[in-house]
Amino acid sequence: QRSRSTMEDSTGRPTKKTVAVVGGGLVGALNACFFAKRGFKVEVFETREDIRQAEVVKGRSINLALSHRGRQALNKVGIEDKIVSKGIPMNSRMIHSLSGTQSQIPYGKKGQFILSVDRANLNKELLTEAETYPNTNLNFDHKLQDWSAETGQMTFARSDGSTEQIKADLIVGCDGAFSALRKQFLRRSLFNYSQTYIPHGYMELTIPPINGEFAMKPNHLHIWPRNTFMMIALPNLDKTFTCTLFMPFEDFEKITTGDEVIDFFQKYFPDAIPLIGVDALKNDYFRLPGQAMVSIKCSPYHIGDKCVLMGDAAHAVVPFYGQGMNAGFEDCIVFGEIMDQLNEDFSAVLPEYSRVRVPDVHAIADLAMYNYIEMRAHVNSKWFLFRKHVDNLLHFLMPKTIVPLYTMVTFTRTRYHEAMDRWHWQDKREGGVGRISRGMQEAGSQAGGIRHSQVHWTL
Repeated sequence: QRSRSTMEDSTGRPTKKTVAVVGGGLVGALNACFFAKRGFKVEVFETREDIRQAEVVKGRSINLALSHRGRQALNKVGIEDKIVSKGIPMNSRMIHSLSGTQSQIPYGKKGQFILSVDRANLNKELLTEAETYPNTNLNFDHKLQDWSAETGQMTFARSDGSTEQIKADLIVGCDGAFSALRKQFLRRSLFNYSQTYIPHGYMELTIPPINGEFAMKPNHLHIWPRNTFMMIALPNLDKTFTCTLFMPFEDFEKITTGDEVIDFFQKYFPDAIPLIGVDALKNDYFRLPGQAMVSIKCSPYHIGDKCVLMGDAAHAVVPFYGQGMNAGFEDCIVFGEIMDQLNEDFSAVLPEYSRVRVPDVHAIADLAMYNYIEMRAHVNSKWFLFRKHVDNLLHFLMPKTIVPLYTMVTFTRTRYHEAMDRWHWQDKREGGVGRISRGMQEAGSQAGGIRHSQVHWTL
């Protein structure tokens, strides 16, 4: 066992206080840059080996959708352009009907888009950026065993059986949805915690290039909505698409042979079979079982002036609003803004961070749950498509008064809970438009369109 002090930077000069970032994933690596830029001595501790040298990167691999909040955080540490240059713009949802026809639903105004980025590559870039700061040290193969909220003392175990102790002025927990750091929060009174597993799992498949080019139009997020389940596909720089099938676990379990896989896809995703390939589909479907998705809420995010949770450790959300990473990155911005306001006084900063951030990330957790229903079911509704056009028209005519919820969440830094409140307010304001629209819909229904009972009133 060994311990070390971290009160000097690599040049031997005294530094500000020591910050220990537990977790070297996306939010942890970005946080290291934020704290190092402020002059703190930063120690990052990651359980895994250095993914930049690993032959196989362990962990989740669902493609990420980088949007405004995340880009702003990257901009704060000067690497937005580098990351954006390695992403693929997605201007709209491309809806694949059962018959194989495709239709677009733009994400926002012309020029607004989200970016498909590779999780592993982004993580590598962030770790490399963190290492450029002389006051940052990356420690891999360090698994948190124990820590003290009173003293800031931590004990880490290594794969060779050794342990290491380190003391920090601030511990920042960025160690994911199943955070080891958060376990101590659970032992304390007045700490609220809940976790919800949704009954759907996910499975990843791949659409390879055709003759060296994308097999589908690349600048879209492709969606096959099928009411109780759906498949999406995001483009990659190597001209592949990563497909993710979201489906109830009981439906995954019903399919036990390769022929049953093909029968299932022939029934629900026929246009995807030649894109993925029959043999690949039969093999890849059984490579891994459906993976679980969890939504976690807790509060407060801090203990005293010694520890704070960020990213999935504080607020794991299901992936259906594309805001998990963006919300985690925005945590870094919000914490920095509060640090500026309160002169980096941790005893004041940490409780203020909890007060400000909790309602926002609870709101995006709820919106992510809601958006799953929208993505797998409502986008098939003619009423939904009509309402989207109405919203966009009203936003064009009254840009400061009517702003679509998706626009507020994805293309601004409007606080999440304020976006939700404004969404409800706008929905009431648009009641007159809704009544006119409903009348038009009912008239169309009588003329052979969809029945009113099939229509979802939703944004």
